[in-house]
Amino acid sequence: MKEKSSVRLGVRVRALRRRENLTQKQLAERLGISVSYLNLIENNRRPMSAELLIKLAKLFNLDIQSLAMDDNARLISDLIEVFSDPIFEDQRLTTSDIREIVTVSPSISAAIKILYRSYQGTRESAQTLAARLSDSDDYSGMDRSTLPSEEVSDMFQQHMNYFPTLEEGAERIWQEAKLDRHNLYLGLMNYLKEAFGVKVETRSSRKTGEFLRRYDPETRTLTLSETIPPRSQIFHLAHQLSFLSQGETLEFLTHDANLTTDQSRKLTKLALANYFAGAIIMPYERFYKIARESRYDIEYLARQFYTGFEQVCQRLTSLRRPGMEALPFYFIRVDIAGNISKKFSGSGIRFARFSGGCAKWNVFSALLTPGHIQTQVSRMPNGSTYFSVARTIHKSSGVYSPHQAMQAIDLGCEISYAREMIYSDGVDLDNPDAAVPIGVTCRLCERMDCSERAFPSILSPHVIDENVRGASIFGLEKKGN
Repeated sequence: MKEKSSVRLGVRVRALRRRENLTQKQLAERLGISVSYLNLIENNRRPMSAELLIKLAKLFNLDIQSLAMDDNARLISDLIEVFSDPIFEDQRLTTSDIREIVTVSPSISAAIKILYRSYQGTRESAQTLAARLSDSDDYSGMDRSTLPSEEVSDMFQQHMNYFPTLEEGAERIWQEAKLDRHNLYLGLMNYLKEAFGVKVETRSSRKTGEFLRRYDPETRTLTLSETIPPRSQIFHLAHQLSFLSQGETLEFLTHDANLTTDQSRKLTKLALANYFAGAIIMPYERFYKIARESRYDIEYLARQFYTGFEQVCQRLTSLRRPGMEALPFYFIRVDIAGNISKKFSGSGIRFARFSGGCAKWNVFSALLTPGHIQTQVSRMPNGSTYFSVARTIHKSSGVYSPHQAMQAIDLGCEISYAREMIYSDGVDLDNPDAAVPIGVTCRLCERMDCSERAFPSILSPHVIDENVRGASIFGLEKKGN
């Protein structure tokens, strides 16, 4: 009985320990347990007692309620999405069945998710190969079974997109380099030269070819294309500085058990370097203060810190310092084809992992009104309600192109925090009928009256009746006997 009432938090304990750069021995001493017992906890082979849970929450200054949440919840959500694939349609698995599988054997459930991820990657590779066979004999770059981007996303999610060691490193650079926010480019360029002997050059696009940034470790020369906008040049300087000044920290953070391939670790290192660059351009305390004072006015923050809309949104999700936390935001980026290229949930909202999102999200409608901010109050099937802000961004190489890539960004929070955002002014937050009913994705949504439904839901068995038409052809729910 004792084990059933305790909480298994192995993955979260390990992530918290690594976030604080603690060894197992150091954390074990602070918790008053043996290293071997902590190792068993981190590998989910022993539960955490209520006493240990309280100690852990106090040690890391965490909300014990959020810490004590079922560690299997994310795995259950992932498996529900896995089994929403049409290949399992005849199996008639229910949500209760999936919860039981995870509860009885979380390790086997995790293995099922890995197998499906591999299957999905192999399926995509086969489709790509079939397309290429009709055009050429080039079969390079076909291994997509590991999906490194998902591993990177999971790693950042487990750290709640907050890396205190990188924040501290950025603050040290500001002090050592005596940086001035009004002339950050010159300050970073001088610091690279004085501290690391790195020379910064800009070249015309004819000389740089296709690259925007190139670093030569032998000559210690960083070359930037002159086509890069000034604010992006600052970002590239800070990005390069991360590898030179934070090398050990980056290596430590990328040796994560969740990163199973070399490609995943390399991609994670690049993402962490981007994180560090953001911490340089938008120093934590000053950015946090202005964000609160401006009520999270994204465009105002972008002007204050000489950066872009997307960079500000991402930085807002990383403000998780104990005692100096911003709103628990979620962030998502999609392209015009509906592909989710980046996501993070600090609010509890669930994103589709293996398929596209809900067509009713304002992040998709924002693509119809480029450059204009759209707000939305939305409600998930479980009743949780969110307020979000969406706007398009353009990915530009700095030169004219008739096919400039357009994406959309969505930043949101749980409805109880909405009034703290300036964008909620004039929005009816208290009217439940004003909320747009959304879901994770069609296969996981139980709203049978949705006119946007593209696929049947595994949560509500459907029928196709030639004599009756619902909101969509999948809009008729099978009634019980």
